[in-house]
Amino acid sequence: MPAFGEHHPAFEEYCECIFELDEDDVAVIQARIAERLQVSRPAVSEMIRRLESEGLITTDGAIRLTLTGQALAQLVVRRHRIAERFLTDMLGLSWADAHHEAGKWEHVMSDAVEQAMDRVLGRPTTCPHGNPIPGSSYLEPLLVPLSDVIVGNSFIVNRIPEELEFTPGLLDFLEEASIVPGRSGMLTAASPDGTMTIEIEGHHVGVGSFASARILVIA
Repeated sequence: MPAFGEHHPAFEEYCECIFELDEDDVAVIQARIAERLQVSRPAVSEMIRRLESEGLITTDGAIRLTLTGQALAQLVVRRHRIAERFLTDMLGLSWADAHHEAGKWEHVMSDAVEQAMDRVLGRPTTCPHGNPIPGSSYLEPLLVPLSDVIVGNSFIVNRIPEELEFTPGLLDFLEEASIVPGRSGMLTAASPDGTMTIEIEGHHVGVGSFASARILVIA
């Protein structure tokens, strides 16, 4: 993987974004990158040209990470997710606060700190939201979207994809509603508009179509 500090934080941010969009099966196009990073499309176009000149991406028909870009992205994503784990498990921060703070830590964390945090945490395989930590021993179970669960059937929450982490207010809602990895629930109703009603931790919670199509569960 690229040595710490070798790449500008903006390059790291873009490679991370491209990696996570692809991980969530979201089309890796400039418009999606602009939305995720909350920057203008002209700014994205300029950065895409710079990333390509640095050998971090290719743009032949689609935006794809090169092997160098993939290695950089995995390094940044790994540090972000380990930091989230540390901030929630050890310091008690909320999901939303941990996600925000980890966005800073990922660019300044050294190899030694990363390895120490990983050791102290017991070599976790996922971030608090269930997304795999690159370089860990993660093995993905058979997962389906919450929206695919049949009314009356139970499920176990497994992953809250990165796409939902960037939806304002959603992480707070999911954490407060106990829709977190490892929790068991049951689908009690499904509306024609895609809204799902689930029973989890003794409470009935409505989950909109956008989130229910993306929350991954073991059914």
